Amino acid sequence: MSRAAHEILPTVREVLALDAVAQGVPEVLVGDDALDAPVRWLHVSDSAGVARLLDGGELLLSTGSAWPTEDAALRDFVGGLADAGLSGVILELGTRFENAPAVLVEEARARGLALVVLHRELKFVSVTEAVHERIISGQTEALRARDEVRERFTMLALRGSPADFIVQQLAQTLGAPVVLENRAHEVISAEVPLALQEELFTEWELRSRSAHRRVDQRRERGGVPTPDEWLVVPVEARGIRWGHLVLLPGPAHAAGRSAVLEQAAIALAVGRLADGENDEWGRISRRRLVDGLLAGRFAGAGGAAARLEAAGLPLRGAQLYGIVALGATVTAETVDAAARSLRGRAIVGSPPEGFGAAAATVLLSLPRDAHFDDAAALRFGRAIVESGPDADRLVLAVGQEADGVEAAIVSLHEAVDLARGRRRRTGAGPHLRRAEDRPLVQLMTALRGDHRVIEHGERMLAPLIEHDLARGGDLLDVLEAMLAHPGNRTAAASASHLSRSVFYQRLALIEELLAVDLDDGETQTALHIALLVRRSAGR
Repeated sequence: MSRAAHEILPTVREVLALDAVAQGVPEVLVGDDALDAPVRWLHVSDSAGVARLLDGGELLLSTGSAWPTEDAALRDFVGGLADAGLSGVILELGTRFENAPAVLVEEARARGLALVVLHRELKFVSVTEAVHERIISGQTEALRARDEVRERFTMLALRGSPADFIVQQLAQTLGAPVVLENRAHEVISAEVPLALQEELFTEWELRSRSAHRRVDQRRERGGVPTPDEWLVVPVEARGIRWGHLVLLPGPAHAAGRSAVLEQAAIALAVGRLADGENDEWGRISRRRLVDGLLAGRFAGAGGAAARLEAAGLPLRGAQLYGIVALGATVTAETVDAAARSLRGRAIVGSPPEGFGAAAATVLLSLPRDAHFDDAAALRFGRAIVESGPDADRLVLAVGQEADGVEAAIVSLHEAVDLARGRRRRTGAGPHLRRAEDRPLVQLMTALRGDHRVIEHGERMLAPLIEHDLARGGDLLDVLEAMLAHPGNRTAAASASHLSRSVFYQRLALIEELLAVDLDDGETQTALHIALLVRRSAGR
C-alpha cells in the first residue's frame, strides 16, 4: 500500500472514536503509537487460524471464542497476527474471556500491536458497517481531492509556472511550510513564515540530512507519516534527480499530504525538463533573495542570514561585498564562476530600479583571508563578462567590505548609489568604483532613511524638478554633470553632451532658479547631497 493510501485511511484511534464502537465501552490495553496504524478493512473472525486469511492493514474484531487458551499457543497466535500486518485487535469480553489474558497483553505490547477490549456486547454488523462506511467515504473524498490537486498542478506545469510559484501554491494547498532544495541541500525556494526562517534555516543542511534519514527509516519500517512529521519526496524525471521537496508539519489533507507533495514534484520536474541545462530554479530564487534584502523584505537579520547560508552563500567567517555590475549583460553562472575563482560564492539579483537589463546586483562572499583589492576586483569584473565591447563598457560599483548580513545590506545600497553616479570613464574597461573612494556616498547611504535628509533634498531641488517636468528639461542632468566635475566645466559640458555655450546657459538658469552661487563650495556640497538622496531613492 502506498504512503498516500495510508494517509487517507482511518487509524485505529479514529475507529475507536466512532459511535458504533464507543457503545461497546472500549478500553485500550496496548496503545500509544500502535493506535496510529491505518485500518484498511475491518475483519470479523473468531478462528484461531485467521492470520493466514489476512493481507495486512486489517483491524480484527472478535469474541475470541476459538482462540487458544494455553500461554504458548496464545503467544504464537498473536505473533502470527502481527506478522500478517494486522493493524490491531478488538476483543469483546464475556464470550470466551472475562478479562484479557496477561500473555495476550504482553505479546501484543512486545509486537507493537494495538489491543482493545470491549466491556459491552455489540452488534458486529453495525460496527462493520460504520467502519467500512468511514473507509469508503474517506477514499471517495480522497479521490475527489486528488483529482482537484492533479488538475491544479498539471495546469501549473502546462503554463510553465516557475518553481517558486509552484512551491507557493503547494504551501497554500497544504497549509504548511515547504522547502525546495537541490541535491546539495541548498535551498532553492521556500514558503516559510518569516518568523520561522532563522530557526528552520540555521544549519539547514544538517537538519535536512537528518530529515532524509528519518524518512528512509520510516519507509523501511513500513511506517505511516503523521501530520506532525517532515515529508521528503524527490523531484526527478528520466532518471535525473534535481532535488527534493521538503514538507514540514501541518494539517492533514483530504488527498493525503504525500499525494499532494508528489503532484507538485511532478510539476516541478516537468518545468525542470523544459529548462534544459539552464539552472532557472537557482537563478530566480537567488535573485529574489538579493532583491528582498535591498527592499527590506525580511523579519530580522538572523532569519535573513540563515536563509542566505541555506542558499549556499557563506556568511560566517566571510568578507561580504555588495556590487553592481553596470553597462554589460552578466549571468548568474559567470558571476558565480568568477566568485569561485576567488574561492568565494556569489548570488545575483535584479538590476537596480531605473537601470536597464544590462545591469545586475551581486552579493559576493569571500573567505576572510582572500584579497579583494582593486586588481582582484577588476579581474572579477573581466571574468563576469565575455571579452569585447561588454568588458570595455562594464562599470563595477563595489560597496564597503561587510561582516554580517546587516553590514552587507548597507554595502549593497552603497553599490547601488555608486552605480547611479555620473563619472567620466577613461581608457578601456572594466571601470571600478569603490565606496571607500566616495565618502559622501557612504554618508548618504548611512542616512538614507532619515526624513530630514530626504526633506532637504526635495526642498533644495524642487525648482529644478518642477522646471524639468513642465518643460521636459535637463537641468538635473546638467547639475549632476557639473558636480561630478567641479573643477572642470569643459569636462562637465562633455559629460552632459552639450556645447559649452549651451551648458553655461543651463548653469546660469540653475543659479537663477535656486538663487545660489554654483561656485560656492558649501552650495556645491549641499546640492551634491540633495542629488545623492534623490538617486538613493531611485528617482
